[in-house]
Amino acid sequence: MGTLEHNAKYLSTKLVFLVSCAGLLGAVFIADFVWTSSSSISSAYQSYASNWALQKSQKILFLNATNKKDDEKEALKGKKDHLADRFLPATFADLPAPKLEWEQMPSAPVPRLDGYAMQIKNLLYVFAGYGSLDHVHSHVDVYNFTDNTWGESFDIPKDMAHSHLGIATDGRYIYIVSGQYGPQCRTAITRTFSLDTETKKWRSMPPLPAPRYAPATQLWRGRLHVIGGSKENRHTPGVDHWSIAVKDGDTIEKEWRTEVPIPHGGPHRACVVANDRLFVIGGQEGDFMPKPGSPIFKCSRRNEVVYGDVYMLDSEMKWKAVPAMPKPNSHIECSWVLVNNSIIITGGTTEKHPETKRMILVGEVFQFRVDSLTWSVIGKLPFRIKTTLAGFWDGWLYFTSGQRDRGPDNPQPQKVIGEMWRTKLHL
Repeated sequence: MGTLEHNAKYLSTKLVFLVSCAGLLGAVFIADFVWTSSSSISSAYQSYASNWALQKSQKILFLNATNKKDDEKEALKGKKDHLADRFLPATFADLPAPKLEWEQMPSAPVPRLDGYAMQIKNLLYVFAGYGSLDHVHSHVDVYNFTDNTWGESFDIPKDMAHSHLGIATDGRYIYIVSGQYGPQCRTAITRTFSLDTETKKWRSMPPLPAPRYAPATQLWRGRLHVIGGSKENRHTPGVDHWSIAVKDGDTIEKEWRTEVPIPHGGPHRACVVANDRLFVIGGQEGDFMPKPGSPIFKCSRRNEVVYGDVYMLDSEMKWKAVPAMPKPNSHIECSWVLVNNSIIITGGTTEKHPETKRMILVGEVFQFRVDSLTWSVIGKLPFRIKTTLAGFWDGWLYFTSGQRDRGPDNPQPQKVIGEMWRTKLHL
């Protein structure tokens, strides 16, 4: 009996052990099945979500597409559509402005690009400039605002520069500083002259310490200031600032004095004295250079950066940055007039089109209020144009010469003109 009870107890224990093992093994199989199923579902979801995300981004339509050529065509089409959406129109740089009524007046005897001008009373003296890249003018034309006619004409000195000058006046004498001698992209010279507008006599003055292309030039506090411009290679911006004391068309010092350099160098800037402060406006860094080895110094395009920076020099003799122009602007050396304590600027060039890299001309008229140091756009010119020569007489704003655009929808430069236009200015 003891033996039977022992065997029964042994069999019962063994049975419990086997049932426990079977249960444990079943649990393992069930867990493995559940894990495998959930992994498959998760993988399928991730695959679908990835397809949806890529489809929404329009980069690829289907990951499992079998036609590779169709995929490439679709991707290329998407790229073209993206570029089309991103393309800027040629006229994107034009600013909104009130309409001005312009009247065409008698044209100058010759067309001019990079000519220079100074107004004394009712007369506008227009100097030299390009007729074309291969031809430069060597004379002065004079416009009379009183009877609106072009009158006398006379020659410049044979050794005076023809373009990219520095120019200023005291109301009788006109001072000519440095500049480019000859056509295309020839070298700059250091020669400096004055013109007595009453006697039409020229006088030579001490040469500039170094040649400069289109330096900002102005008379201020009895001294002739020459600032910036491009250096001898025609491209590198100069920040140098020199001055020399002048009186009655002559210097009263033997040498130029070094002044505080301007923070931002370069050529083709307006330089104006107003309220006993000297303003240097706009300009650019870089310019055309002569093609290496060219016997005629043929012009070759280089990178240019146009800016709208404005700097002011006052009694502290420290340059101060004041509000910039409404947009970058260059080629405005003689495109300004001073009216009712405002500087008025006509035309110019702005930054190139960011995609086509084409030059863009300016067609706006800008006003800078000297008392508040604020800018506004007060009108539009008849067309976009650079290197205008501006004057003001009896309430009329005039401009002549320069290089105009190709039409209302194309701001690129084309024709060099000698036209004269005017509009009644209401400030």
